[in-house]
Amino acid sequence: MEPAIQINPGATKWDIRQKVWDYIEENNLANFPRPVHNRIPNFKGAIQACNRLTDLQEFKSSKTVKVNPDRPQQQARFLTLEAGKTLLVPTPRLRTGLFNNITPPEGASKEQLRICSSSQGVKDFSVPVGLDSKVKVDLVVVGSVAVSEKGLRIGKGEGFADLEYGMMVSMGAVNESTVVVTIVHDCQVMDLPEELIESHDLTVDYILTPTRVIETKCQTPKPQGIIWTKLDPEKLEKIPVLKKLRELEEECGKDVTLGVAPEGTEPGLHTGQTKRPPRRRPRRNIQQDDEGESKQEKIGDSDQKPRQRPPRVRKEGRGDGGGENDREFNKRGRGGRRGDNMREKDQEEGASEVPTQRRLPLSVTTVYLGGIPAGLRVSELKTALREREAIPLRLTWQGAQHRAFLDYSDPQAAEVALESLQDLSLNGHSLQAELAKSQRGGKRAGQSNRRERPPMAPENTTDPPEAENDTNEKAEQE
Repeated sequence: MEPAIQINPGATKWDIRQKVWDYIEENNLANFPRPVHNRIPNFKGAIQACNRLTDLQEFKSSKTVKVNPDRPQQQARFLTLEAGKTLLVPTPRLRTGLFNNITPPEGASKEQLRICSSSQGVKDFSVPVGLDSKVKVDLVVVGSVAVSEKGLRIGKGEGFADLEYGMMVSMGAVNESTVVVTIVHDCQVMDLPEELIESHDLTVDYILTPTRVIETKCQTPKPQGIIWTKLDPEKLEKIPVLKKLRELEEECGKDVTLGVAPEGTEPGLHTGQTKRPPRRRPRRNIQQDDEGESKQEKIGDSDQKPRQRPPRVRKEGRGDGGGENDREFNKRGRGGRRGDNMREKDQEEGASEVPTQRRLPLSVTTVYLGGIPAGLRVSELKTALREREAIPLRLTWQGAQHRAFLDYSDPQAAEVALESLQDLSLNGHSLQAELAKSQRGGKRAGQSNRRERPPMAPENTTDPPEAENDTNEKAEQE
């Protein structure tokens, strides 16, 4: 299979990472969180790729599985718990230790297991595993930015997967026979130069993508432990568990001499490569348009402030539950107040729109919720949003188009809501939650966020122009 991304001769690891991140963004191949730069990309099709894990004999026979904490491997964590195996998840950035043993409540339902496999569940249902524990890991699942069919792997540049594996070697938790699996999008599989791979770099035995399973038969050995000369004192201070491991190895008479960080650089954890600063986007003034997504206007470098505009009148889409509005959220939701200026007209059957007016912040962030099943009532969705503590400032219900738009006060509130809405299932259907299209990043230069509004007509009203694109973005089926 011809790689989608070609590597130029002489490319560095950071060149390759940047090329992969740019390609995924430009081709809209990622889900939340975005942009994917400096992350393990949460690619579209991650659930299907993770589901291939259950086809591996090595997974079927394993008892203890270590899975990285990133979003694209969440389904792998769920499958491990569902199979009744011990799930170990590294502490994010190794801040408080090495592993957490995820322990669901006794008799946990499928929905509870999904919660346990989420980032919040990792925090709420975990028991720390110390360096002195006698844990034996049978299978390791890691994320990657790029990987080759020969098993060579490049991570996001901070070296945590390599460090975690090296620490497991030092603990005796893994050995040469331990199988390592990575889960990526097909475009992340490419020909990597072998000269870029160093002794501390973790290699993989299997690559799982949405379309295939690749057994690499990798000939490059995996790390044999922590290579202390690749670390400097500053990094050691930031990772207490690593500091403790060094003390233990020093007591055993091992050479734990540290390296020196080059001046004027910001090296990765133990790669010795200079890390590029993340790309910064121009500041934007975000205003809500009439169809449920946001209009973003670039703010120039001058001191001129953006012109303030009055709140817009929001048009509710016709369809299932079209006559129900979000007055209830105004009373109970975050940021909602009694007495907000709002008008509501009773809607007779066949009426096309309900005009409402609400004073909202000038800058809001909108979440798109797709895959809404036919027959679902807006009140049922509101109940689910309350249960997950994802109550928006305003909800725009477009049941006939199987979607809704949720407005939040700022990007942080929207990100929290997106986190809690992952794996939301109603009436047996999985819903798709992501940022509204105009806020997902990766827009082409000169492309406007504003949509043309369809002509008003008392009957036979047509869907707004963006309906085709939004409804065609299918939720991933589990």
